[in-house]
Amino acid sequence: MRAFASILGLLAFFAGPASADVLSSAPGGFVTQHEIIIKTSRAAAWTAAVENVGQWWNASHTVAGDATRMSIDARPMGCFCEMLEGGNGVVHLTVTSVSRNVMLRMTGGLGPLGLMGVNGNMTWEFFDSVEGTRVKFTYAVGGYTEGGLEGIAGPVDYVIGEALGLLKDYAERTVAGTLVQ
Repeated sequence: MRAFASILGLLAFFAGPASADVLSSAPGGFVTQHEIIIKTSRAAAWTAAVENVGQWWNASHTVAGDATRMSIDARPMGCFCEMLEGGNGVVHLTVTSVSRNVMLRMTGGLGPLGLMGVNGNMTWEFFDSVEGTRVKFTYAVGGYTEGGLEGIAGPVDYVIGEALGLLKDYAERTVAGTLVQ
């Protein structure tokens, strides 16, 4: 019942405001992209993002309401998964490409998108920057849902932007002083 309520809550979230970082949208799909500077080394930003996702992911965007149940197995065919009670779980995305400290690509329908006739590629990229590490999240989604996909582009964009901000806050708070020049 809790899982069902969480999914309904996530679907209700799609009624939220749009963000300016939707690169394109149409009935058949959309692309959203966010970039941020994290004041730490690329290796530390990667570790925070990938190996510690359960420490910064928003618990409101999980089935169990507990972000510490989230993990990413960063290898081809690995899982961005959420473990539930009793050995149950959810595959949120499947890892399709890894270049450690450089890029992680995952495929699937994140959150409520997994309940629709859509698929997407989410790419996390890590670049050296004078200020630390520039991290870019891009999510390209295509497929079918009644009424088209452009109506959910803004809310999905919001979630991606929020996630990147939470990552920045976590990484800078926990790995302060690790910037490699």
